[in-house]
Amino acid sequence: MAATRRPIALAAAVATAAALGATFALPAFAADGAPAQTVAEAGAPSETYTLESGTLDWGVRASFRSMIDRLGGTATLADGATRNEDGSYKFPLDKGEYELGTHAVTSSFKGSVHYEAHGGVLDIKLSDVKVLTVGKSGRITVDVTTKTPGKEAVVTDDLAMADLDLTDVVASNGAEGMKFAGIPATFTKEGAAVFGSAYKEGDPIDPATLTVKPAKPPVDPPVDPPVDPPVDPPVDPPVDPPVDPPVKPPVKPPVKPTPTESAKPTSGPVVDGTLDWGLKQSFRSYVVGPIAHGKVETSDGATANDAGYRFTKATGHLDAAKNTLNAQFKGKVRFLGHETAGEFELDLSLSNLKVDVQGTTGKLLADVSTKDRASGKVNTFTGLPFADLKVPAGALTAKEGVVTLKGIPATLTEDGSKAFSGMYQKGEALDALNAAVSLDKDATLPPGGSTEYENCAAAEAAGVTPIKKGEPGYAAHLDGDGDGVACESGGSGSTGGSTAGGSTSGGGTVGGSTTGGSTTGGSVGGSGALAATGSDTPTGALIAASGVVVAAGAGIVLLARRRRNATA
Repeated sequence: MAATRRPIALAAAVATAAALGATFALPAFAADGAPAQTVAEAGAPSETYTLESGTLDWGVRASFRSMIDRLGGTATLADGATRNEDGSYKFPLDKGEYELGTHAVTSSFKGSVHYEAHGGVLDIKLSDVKVLTVGKSGRITVDVTTKTPGKEAVVTDDLAMADLDLTDVVASNGAEGMKFAGIPATFTKEGAAVFGSAYKEGDPIDPATLTVKPAKPPVDPPVDPPVDPPVDPPVDPPVDPPVDPPVKPPVKPPVKPTPTESAKPTSGPVVDGTLDWGLKQSFRSYVVGPIAHGKVETSDGATANDAGYRFTKATGHLDAAKNTLNAQFKGKVRFLGHETAGEFELDLSLSNLKVDVQGTTGKLLADVSTKDRASGKVNTFTGLPFADLKVPAGALTAKEGVVTLKGIPATLTEDGSKAFSGMYQKGEALDALNAAVSLDKDATLPPGGSTEYENCAAAEAAGVTPIKKGEPGYAAHLDGDGDGVACESGGSGSTGGSTAGGSTSGGGTVGGSTTGGSTTGGSVGGSGALAATGSDTPTGALIAASGVVVAAGAGIVLLARRRRNATA
């Protein structure tokens, strides 16, 4: 272990327990192999057992491992760690304790995994894995070593990598000891930052399986049998006084709906609509980041906005009786990356997106064109079931002639994974989608997100008159109440490809611009560029630094707020 590593002191164990909401005693490891100590709550007797054996089965995140393989990188196991058949890792127990009263487990494991790719631009080593479980909560901590070409390695000891949820996990007993199988795990804020902007706090990662065997089998103390309380003699029930016969309230005649209300359509053809969807934020960041050095283009009516991209001019049909909706949207988005000799190895296009809802389930279908990076062959699919949708009950109810779907969860299908050539697997979470379809030609669709322009001249070239800060009507347009573009000048440190509270054009495009319906993303200068995370640990560019690296000198941000007619 590096000389800079900090020992696991008693105070660290107490702090970790407090973060997990513990209110009881927890065992803690002493530094440098000294005998274990027990932090005992005053007046609470507890019995602690040393763990004689155990394992931790955990693979960090399957999609990350798949990405390393696709990029031609390596994942080197050492110090006792081995690889399971499913690609996850098995770490053998180094030492640990089991506390009988609270069933808390404190354990550390041997083994390390070292990820390397792109000639050293990506260099992450995870070691000294520890697991602490307290009641229905838990945490995985690791020592993280990152290295930048030409610089010394940076070691972060005991970084909180993942939170564990044991709410529905029931331990089983066997020859190997107590087994907590399939514990759901999510990234902490610090853990996600290790891998750059591709992931965020709360993202699901590989579940963990913890197996531990105490040196002495724990036995819960016996519980005294309950004593039945004495039974009082029966009491005669009280006699209620006579009650006058009830008086029925007058019945009001039913109120008929007004002609305007009854005229609102609840079923029928879709005459217009919009779909806001960004595919997958981490993929957008990867495309325009320092690894792929790519760009994103929109055409055929699609534009970039806060949610990723907007697809327009919906057609289809809504059947309220059957609770079904079929809506197809115009527009195309194309992702290009890994340019070599003028050719892009990564070339993925989605167009003619269609939402097909059947009750509370649905599909997102698309025409897909994707290039195989190994062979260079372009494969095309028509109406490919790209994502599974989970739709809330009652979501297809039309209000004022419009059906609105907000924040619909989407997960990748088996067919959809073909578009990524295996980079993402079935069940991978995609960006949630928002859609609005109109059954009434006179209905008003919700306003869209902001469209970005590199400068005022680009906005004017697109046929939009910018309203600069300080001019009449600026605030109204900034709030989305106007039909024009709010243009605000920024300093040399302003972000050329971001909007307030939203994602960037092309999902983190550095220096991105939208001109005439096409979004172009610039690349971060230098293959070794790394993103800053506010600490000395270089992390962002290890996967997708473009999500946080901004183009210096991109001095103007324009926020376009368009109404339905302008969008159509």
